[in-house]
This record gives sequence, structure tokens and C-alpha cells, in this order.
Amino acid sequence: MKLMSFLRLGRPGFGAVVDHGIIDLTAMLPGQPRCLRTAIAHGQLASAMDCVEGRAPEFSTADVTFLPPITDPSKILCVGLNYAKHQAETGRPDVDHPTIFTRFADSQVGHLQPMIKPDQSVRFDYEAELAVVIGQGGRFISEDDALSHVAGYACYNDGSIRDWQRHTSQFTPGKNFPGTGAFGPYLVTPDEVGDYRKLPIESRLNGEVMQKATLADLIFPIPRLLSYISEFTALSSGDVIVTGTPGGVGDRREPPVYMVPGDVIEVDIGIVGTLVNPIVSVANI
Repeated sequence: MKLMSFLRLGRPGFGAVVDHGIIDLTAMLPGQPRCLRTAIAHGQLASAMDCVEGRAPEFSTADVTFLPPITDPSKILCVGLNYAKHQAETGRPDVDHPTIFTRFADSQVGHLQPMIKPDQSVRFDYEAELAVVIGQGGRFISEDDALSHVAGYACYNDGSIRDWQRHTSQFTPGKNFPGTGAFGPYLVTPDEVGDYRKLPIESRLNGEVMQKATLADLIFPIPRLLSYISEFTALSSGDVIVTGTPGGVGDRREPPVYMVPGDVIEVDIGIVGTLVNPIVSVANI
């Protein structure tokens, strides 16, 4: 099942995507959960599947504004340097544990919404990534059990303001300018995805392939990430784990390639979808 969050006629909602149309689940599930995160927390994805069965879409995806699939996660935890080619292009050494940093929910935009290059920098870089959304939360999750805690997968563009990222050894400032991260279009449930390691991942800037890998290339696979993170913090329903980017980022090219207003950036992860965002400047919004 493909799920999405949207804005329609000025009101937020969420629904299931079928044949390029949307079945509106906002008022259909028991208790009328206010958002997709709440529906996941209440264990209602199975009920959503029942509601969708045999039902025609009520409106088109063209009739809505895409929002990030999880609009209000309590935590967004991002993983750095998790593909060998990206680690090599940065010159970083091998490590025994994942590199974790945070992103704030208000730095995210949805599919087809503009990613915003801040005036403070000309070094706005793309990072194609797979996002994992937590279903059942927990602490001290075992690697063997980790994938049973996944509600679904989505595309993510962890846009980076590279000079601010390197002001110190901490990444956070360069990862949290408003509108610099993109998330979507959909949350795709694990039954549709199958073995996530078989997923391709690719970024395209103005149609040109910039990054290309598969999820099998992750240094720290998803079960390891979930287990490690749950050792230092309890994971909650709707939390987002952004799993890292392949080699080929703009900052490490010769000459460097950064996103500028007028560009279009795509993150393509096969069955999970293709996330598309135009680039604008602060002056354009």
C-alpha cells in the first residue's frame, strides 16, 4: 500500500494512493486519527488496507499539495557516511558505529514542493536517501526483530548547506535550514517493497544522473541502524530514520556541483517512488 499526506482545499489529510488517485482515509479510520503518524501509532494500517480494498479513488493526486508523509515526527535521525563510495570521497576513516545526526521536522517539504537555497550559502548539495518510518516503537530492539518495527519506506533528499555543515565537527547547522530537506512522495509499506536491499537508489539533477547505487551497499544495514539507535533512545511510531547517501554528491565532484534556483532534483528509489523538487531561492517564496 502507498500512503501519503496532503493538503486539499486548505485542510490537511492523509490517504492511500491507487491508480494515481487518492482514497481519503482522514475520516474513515476508527477514532478518525488526525494524521498518518497517529494512524500508525494506533496500529491502523491493517484497517486502512481493509478500507482501500475494492474502493475507487475519490480525487486525483493533481488535486492536492503533497506534504511530507509523516508531517509531525517526534524524531528524525539521519545517518552519515553509510555508503563506502561516499565515505571514500569524503576521506573519512572506517568506523565501528553509525554516524547519527538530527534533522528538524520544520526543515522538510513534500514532493513537488520547492527546496529552498538559503541566501547564506551557495553550497546547497543534494543527498538521495531511503527513509525508514517506524511502526511499532521500542527500546533495545534486536537486529533480528528490527524489520518488524518498520511501517514503511520513502524517498528522502537530505539537502545539505555544506559550508554550514563544516563550521564545526557537528553536522546539525548545515542540515536544518528551512525547506532544505524533501520527503516523499509516499510511504510504501514493507509488503510492497519486499527485500529493501534490492532497491535501486539514484539522484538526477536536471535529468543528469549524479548518484547511483543499491540499498545492498549500505555499510550499516537497516536492522543494525534500528538496533543501535534504540539503544540510546526509544523509537516511537512515526519516527523517521534517514539511512545515508551514496557517492557522487556535488560537493565532492571536480568541479563541485551545487543546486541553484531553477534546477530540478529527483530521488528515484524504484517501487518506493520518485521524489521531485524544484530549487528556489528565499526571494522566490
